[in-house]
Amino acid sequence: MQPKSHHTKTLKAMTMALLAGLSSAAHAGADSFAPGTAIPEFGQVAKVESNLVIPAGMKFKVAFDMSKAADVGQVNRQLDSLARFINMHVAAGVKESDIELAMVVHGSAVGDLADDSFYAKQHKGAQNPNKALVKTLVAHGVKFYICGQSAAYFDLHNASLLPGVDMALSAMTAHAILAQQGFSQNPF
Repeated sequence: MQPKSHHTKTLKAMTMALLAGLSSAAHAGADSFAPGTAIPEFGQVAKVESNLVIPAGMKFKVAFDMSKAADVGQVNRQLDSLARFINMHVAAGVKESDIELAMVVHGSAVGDLADDSFYAKQHKGAQNPNKALVKTLVAHGVKFYICGQSAAYFDLHNASLLPGVDMALSAMTAHAILAQQGFSQNPF
């Protein structure tokens, strides 16, 4: 029987090799993402050979939901996902005019769509890193709706919303209206 220290050393070496391999694989995967053509500054995409064919003339009307704020100073990944959605579908041959997106924002995430003054009060003087992305998405036709109930809780007023962001009675109301307008809800 091998001494315990030999087993421990062997296990440690195997663990380190596995972690190194996973790290390399994760890094290699990250390298496969590149800027999209519709919104090159946000929403990097990977080229994918998909077996699920997008029907010719497909029109996307999709509502997203965002309830968690990004870490201070970081762009909210869920906002970046909107740019990714546009980029990957344009790369797959969908006309951008056939993509209609909406984002319903509630909970702590409402501050990510507020001006610098509001954001700074919430985050010890920091500037809102989401401004440029929201401006770009609005320019690409994305609609943003803030939950009025969450806004009231966080004392966020219409005057502090970023340009192109609208106040809704509630997130539930916004989702109900968007569903009636033919938007499917993205499940994540």
